[in-house]
Amino acid sequence: MEVCILGSSLTSLTLAKTLVNQGIYVDIFSSKNNKEADKNRTIGISKNNIEFFNKYIFNINKILWNINKIEIFSENLNDENILNFVDREKLFSVVKNYRLMNFLISELNKNKLCKFKKKKITNNILKKNYKIIINCDLNNLITKKFFYKKIKKDYNSFAYTTVFKHKKLNNFTAKQFFTSRGPLAFLPISETETSVVYSVRGKEKIDLDYFIKKYNNNYKIISINKSSSIELKSSNLRSYYYKNVLAFGDLLHKIHPLAGQGFNMTIRDIKEILKLIKSKKGNGLDLDSSICIDFEKNMRHKNYLFSNSIDLIYESFKLESKIKKNLFSKLVRQMGKNKTLNNFFVKVADEGFFI
Repeated sequence: MEVCILGSSLTSLTLAKTLVNQGIYVDIFSSKNNKEADKNRTIGISKNNIEFFNKYIFNINKILWNINKIEIFSENLNDENILNFVDREKLFSVVKNYRLMNFLISELNKNKLCKFKKKKITNNILKKNYKIIINCDLNNLITKKFFYKKIKKDYNSFAYTTVFKHKKLNNFTAKQFFTSRGPLAFLPISETETSVVYSVRGKEKIDLDYFIKKYNNNYKIISINKSSSIELKSSNLRSYYYKNVLAFGDLLHKIHPLAGQGFNMTIRDIKEILKLIKSKKGNGLDLDSSICIDFEKNMRHKNYLFSNSIDLIYESFKLESKIKKNLFSKLVRQMGKNKTLNNFFVKVADEGFFI
């Protein structure tokens, strides 16, 4: 069995490692150097997805930092704490993007089932003898020809990211502030480092250091890295596949980063791919385009619902800030006091929707 993966993003590498661990040959095509290895970027991974990583990809625990509490604040209620999630073990974990990528590249380079091919991605790849091609590249010619029909949204926002160093402390609580300009998250990554993601409405450049110091009430900061930024847009692909080519990762769905769920959605997609492949192998069948059909049937409605639920949360806080009312924040606070609802929110964030 042989699979072709287009692109060398974090999604591509994670998927490739999953497949080679199942004894499947993988060719990874990439025509340019990876742009994801930004040292300011971090990724939150849910507890359920960590268990999947450890079982089917590799033991990721050694490069993770566990979070056992989330505190959510609203500027509309004078920065009052409106919601808490707590788990003595962990709610989710954070990893530096480049560390995970480097580890995966190292593991795949040592595996005889995986080959990296530095070639321009063109339509000629479709003529090669691959039973299934998984396209994780947003900008290649195949994407532009067959995967351009999307439901899109421009948030008119930029996400600013950085990492700052501080004096040592028990750093296991993530904090999110819904400010008048957008959501600001503090994500611990060690006893002495914390990452920041600030999704700011408008195109005007901001001084991220100023806002870190404004909302910091816990850290004795030593130094702050130079920030990086990316324009925020969401999208959902209308059709998941073309013949034997399956779209994957950010090409399938991009969401607002306020809940840190983008990569978690991708891991859930990888779980589904693995389930379909294991079913094929278990029945003595080869991999073919039916995997693309079944994947879209099983995941499209779940991904669309999850994407829109994240967007609804963002728009609700945005509207509240715009009209200068605090009804939604008060509603969230009351819902958070309900143990059943609180547990439901944690379960959905951990595992996604179950429909």
